[in-house]
Amino acid sequence: MERLNSGVGSSSIRRRSLSISIHVSHRTENDDDAESESVSEAGDIGDRALPSRRFSATNSFRFSFDETKSDENGGTAADVEQLQPPRASSAIRPLPPQLVASPLSTTDAVLPSEEPKKETRKGLPEFLDYASCMIHMAVFGILGVLTRYLLQKLFGPGEANLTSNKTVLYLDLPANMIGSFLMGWFGVVFKADISQVSEHLAIAITTGYLGSLTTFSGWNQKMLQLSVSGHWLFAILGFLFGLFLVGYSIIVGIETANGFKWLLNKLNMCSGSGDNSEINCRVDSPQRQLAAMTMFLVILGILWGVSGALVKAKFKNGGSGAELWFACMVGPVGVWIRWFLARLNGRGLGRAGLFKWMPFGTLIANVSAACVMAALSTIKEAVNTKDCDTIVIGTQLGLLGCLSTVSTFVAEFNAMRESNHLWRAYVYAIITMCASFVLGILIYCVPVWATGYDTST
Repeated sequence: MERLNSGVGSSSIRRRSLSISIHVSHRTENDDDAESESVSEAGDIGDRALPSRRFSATNSFRFSFDETKSDENGGTAADVEQLQPPRASSAIRPLPPQLVASPLSTTDAVLPSEEPKKETRKGLPEFLDYASCMIHMAVFGILGVLTRYLLQKLFGPGEANLTSNKTVLYLDLPANMIGSFLMGWFGVVFKADISQVSEHLAIAITTGYLGSLTTFSGWNQKMLQLSVSGHWLFAILGFLFGLFLVGYSIIVGIETANGFKWLLNKLNMCSGSGDNSEINCRVDSPQRQLAAMTMFLVILGILWGVSGALVKAKFKNGGSGAELWFACMVGPVGVWIRWFLARLNGRGLGRAGLFKWMPFGTLIANVSAACVMAALSTIKEAVNTKDCDTIVIGTQLGLLGCLSTVSTFVAEFNAMRESNHLWRAYVYAIITMCASFVLGILIYCVPVWATGYDTST
């Protein structure tokens, strides 16, 4: 009898340890899956961030695990039921049904009075919500193109002479560094605070302005131009040095933003305002959102109208002025495409959601923009006319410069570096850079070498 009891006890212990290990591994897998999704969505999630599409399928999937009941030792209800000793080994018999029956019938059982009330959203309908967000992004996208162009001229050969097309310090490096630094401020630390004022404004600043201020396709194309001239070492160093600089730019941005936020909190505590100060400028009602959309629509109309008039006046003579204003006209299209692609971030591949940690939306946007830019550069070398140069360079500066982004890329890269899987950050960077560079060699360098185009001009 003692041997039987010891056998039953050891079997119960083995079942309990096995169930606990399974539960721990299951919980670890869920945590890893949630972390993979969060790092992939660190930069942008596209239209899933809109108020009209707040509740996604991924949230419901995640909450289903959170609602699993567990006992005090970490096991689930099913595990506890499995761990109960067999009835035959118990000396206590169950009570008769007459004594166990509850005085309350099943119909009189105490149930929750009512289901939780669904959160009602106050805002524009879904169509106007989309339109308003796209208008916001278009305005800030044009401002990003103008800022990037000004930084090229300021740090380029004409002024400071710090960047050029012939060194590892490519022309768009200052814009990429500044955009990454600001991404640490407005895309990481203060994004939630800006969203409290206006969620469309937060999307417009990060996706619209910072995404258009920085450009990955321009970075890749400058390295291709170095390679086609035989400067392979400069091209490789340009990628490594550029990644190092933008990576530390966002780190410095996050640290300085956290310091500034701490200082603001200290000043609020010293002034005695505390949490009593209410933000009264929130754009959270349909009337305010409609007014903001109308205001930005007017601004967009003015920017497009001025750009179109200047393109018409300068197109015949060509030059950088015509290229800039043509870029301002087509730039918003690149922002919109990148924003729609960003919905793929955090979703993974297939129904199983494989490789959720990989931001496929940002990856597709950067690689496709780099390939199209390389193709347009080949066409530019082949046609070699003033009108073609204006259209090609304007498209590269505007549409493709806004379609690709470094600020979102480096935000995702930094989130992966700070996760439990450091290697993912460098795999993501290597895939993005190698895919863009190798395809660019096939699209741009090989035709130039085969035909002998003069790329020095």
